[in-house]
Amino acid sequence: MYSKISKLVIYRNLGQDSILFSLADAIEDLRKLPADPKDPALREAVTTKIYIQINRLLDIATEYGFDHNLWHNYLAYILATNENPFSITCEKVGKRDGTVNQFACGDFKIFKELFDYDFSKVEQELGVNCFSIILNYQAVAKNGKRYNKNVSDKVRFLSSQIEQAKNEDEILTIVTDFYREYGVGKFGLNKAFRVKQEERKVDLYPITNTDDIRLSDLVGYDIQKKKLIDNTEAFVEGRKANNVLLFGDSGTGKSTSVKAILNEYYSRGLRMIEIYKHQFEDLSSVIAQVKNRNYKFIIYMDDLSFEEFEIEYKYLKAVIEGGLETKPDNILIYATSNRRHLIRETWSDRSDMSKDELHRSDTMQEKLSLVARFGITINYSAPNQKEYYEIVKGLAKQIDGLTLSEEELCAQANMWEMSHGGRSGRTAQQFINYLAGQVKGI
Repeated sequence: MYSKISKLVIYRNLGQDSILFSLADAIEDLRKLPADPKDPALREAVTTKIYIQINRLLDIATEYGFDHNLWHNYLAYILATNENPFSITCEKVGKRDGTVNQFACGDFKIFKELFDYDFSKVEQELGVNCFSIILNYQAVAKNGKRYNKNVSDKVRFLSSQIEQAKNEDEILTIVTDFYREYGVGKFGLNKAFRVKQEERKVDLYPITNTDDIRLSDLVGYDIQKKKLIDNTEAFVEGRKANNVLLFGDSGTGKSTSVKAILNEYYSRGLRMIEIYKHQFEDLSSVIAQVKNRNYKFIIYMDDLSFEEFEIEYKYLKAVIEGGLETKPDNILIYATSNRRHLIRETWSDRSDMSKDELHRSDTMQEKLSLVARFGITINYSAPNQKEYYEIVKGLAKQIDGLTLSEEELCAQANMWEMSHGGRSGRTAQQFINYLAGQVKGI
């Protein structure tokens, strides 16, 4: 096995600590053992190395919900996630004629041989059956929220196609079509990301479990949702679009709307990066990592607001509009806030008469200049009583087993909101959750 993978060219950058290289090293150690070693510890050491890699393979299978042939799933996972010049180019333009295809076919021939690798001799020599188990693995059924279903479905699809391929030329077509359709690497397979800084390096990590909320699940706020849809639709189609600020009362569905937009447009190349206020100084690094990728990225800032003493908003202003570097066309900023103007204002801001500053109105303009950089602002206000009842009734229809009449439902909803923070979409959802919890079987 080691002699095969050592000849990889395009997909060589897997890292020596990868499962593939580590497993190949262990099998190579087995090959080098004398036929009848005096020291059984040598054979035991090889067995231990193999079991360590089987354990790692099981961890990946659990994380991504792989099933049946875990070895094939793992090899397909490598092809689906390996970012290299070839895969990134195919992500943008698909299969194209060129000399690089000769190297790609050479690598795919090796992967085909790895797909068909016979582990029976290894098992026979070591007296183990771990490979037989992973080649016909029955995973424990689990909720889709327990693993990254987006990655799982695509990798298993790719795996099944390669299993049926006759040669490396067919695999070339299969893999390049996969890249063009779904993308490659973490951006191709995942919906959302968070920003982490480790050892002064800014990186993006996938958020593997996101709520599968849809805009249809958000009852009411049709005008607000249409504005958001129209802007996002233009963005994913490559037309001009604006940064968006969703502001208003708490619990009215601002964050839910943004999450739903991601689910609605993920299949069309939309991705989302969640960033917090203390990370705004990393915005330039984040943008540099995604500006040349074949996706549309929304940088998402939830519950955005600033106190007078906080200056992080200056980083945001420069990125949105005002810095020397133009914001790439594949990036927009969506933010939610309970504050219309984002930055805390005081009455003294509105007066030029102050002991602290000669021109206090300049301070006011400074604070308002941030929100002015959002081309679209959408107001989510608390519902009136009639709207609140409509939200409750709409949510109740989504729950099987509720037998309350509309009059009883609204009466109880009224009592609930009086003792649970007032009327809002969040209060209505909490009330429906309470009722659903009282129905047996839900």
